[in-house]
Amino acid sequence: MKSFSRDVATALLVAGALFMEILDATVITTAIPVIARDFSVPAAHLSIGVSAYLVAVTLFIPLSGFIADKFGAQTIFISAIIIFTFASVLCGISTSLIEFTLARILQGVGGAMMVPVGRLVVLRDLPKEKLVKTVAIITWPALSAPLLGPVLGGYIATHFSWQWIFFMNVPLGLIAVVASMRLLKNTKAPVGKFDVKGFLLTGIGFASFMAGIEYLAGNTDAVATSLGIIGLGLLLMIFAVLHVLKAPNPLFSFDAMQHRTFRLGVYGGSVVRIALGSAPFLVPLMLQLGMGYTPVEAGSLLLWLFAGNLAIKPATTWIMNAFGFKRVLVVNGILISLGFVALAFVNPDTSRVAVASLLFINGVTRSMHLTLLNTIAFADVPTHKMRDANTLSAILMQMNRGLGITLSALAIAGASLILGTPAESPSLNTFTIALLFMALLALVSIADSLMLSKKDGDAVLNKRLRKQAKKEA
Repeated sequence: MKSFSRDVATALLVAGALFMEILDATVITTAIPVIARDFSVPAAHLSIGVSAYLVAVTLFIPLSGFIADKFGAQTIFISAIIIFTFASVLCGISTSLIEFTLARILQGVGGAMMVPVGRLVVLRDLPKEKLVKTVAIITWPALSAPLLGPVLGGYIATHFSWQWIFFMNVPLGLIAVVASMRLLKNTKAPVGKFDVKGFLLTGIGFASFMAGIEYLAGNTDAVATSLGIIGLGLLLMIFAVLHVLKAPNPLFSFDAMQHRTFRLGVYGGSVVRIALGSAPFLVPLMLQLGMGYTPVEAGSLLLWLFAGNLAIKPATTWIMNAFGFKRVLVVNGILISLGFVALAFVNPDTSRVAVASLLFINGVTRSMHLTLLNTIAFADVPTHKMRDANTLSAILMQMNRGLGITLSALAIAGASLILGTPAESPSLNTFTIALLFMALLALVSIADSLMLSKKDGDAVLNKRLRKQAKKEA
């Protein structure tokens, strides 16, 4: 009982740190117009403040598993929190977009250490029978932080100043450091020579890919240059994959890909995460720039997404056990797509009750899908492969979040070009096109779910409920 209580406390600590890290990825979305005004740049250009952070997180995640084993999980986790908190202060005192972007990159370096090291601390020695409950605990930051972020950001930017969005991380960081010193063990593991080539190919490749998309979103007349940067990034990432497959001691391994359930999280899971990652960026901007809502009004409406997350949470495990992963993922994927379509046709005449209801339903489907994906990904991965699987999963999740924001900015720019309206002042129709694009992505994602068997993921499910469901069917 004492051991289990410590497991739960550790999971809650890690969840709290992840909440702080993920919160900062989206907390500025409703404050973007205010920050952009202070920096004298168009609001759409502030997407770089979000994507630069996510790129930095993705770039340094591969390093985290290696240094956690070499220097100890507790040491790296605490160091990450300190770097993250210091960078938050730098964000708050920035006076230009360049300073702000550089501070966000440093903040991302700290976040890169918190995300996978925290998950690894929880998952590495966890028995399979505790996986569903523990994953539910460490999944809630990914569900709640992107939704609470815009609310907090809008409220702070309206009633205080946007700088306090970042200054509030200081007390949270101090609490996390103290808790980490008490709860975490400084577990180490044997490591070989660090894979410098793999690190550089992976990091520079993805950074170039994201930079190319970001540049295209802000400079639609520079298509050739943007495509050249994107192409370079893709080429480097291909070389990175080839290197990892052949290297004797690679930065991370693709061994977990032999499990069909893990592959689901890599392919279809990545596509739907990109679509879901766009919502905390697109929806607040649509409500403010397209429908005239204030930052507080837009953020407050997004709370209904969070309410949907909470409402379905008690039933998620039962639904998962009763109907199995395949059936729920396919049906839920279709509902996510339809949710984006419904949001695409919201207009100033749509009542706030209707908008809140749509967001609530989208919150339900969002929570269900992410919890199932995060659970099934590790259902069949053996303990000795958990570190590499966790590292690869963390890299891909951050890439997905970054692509969700960056592709949102690109979708806005592309829609503005189609409609002949300035990207600096997007119309409501611009957001309609962008949201329909995300609906298509979500629909495409169910292709992998359809390839699952009805038994996939059964290792972590409640066998009694599965048998009962089969009899009823």
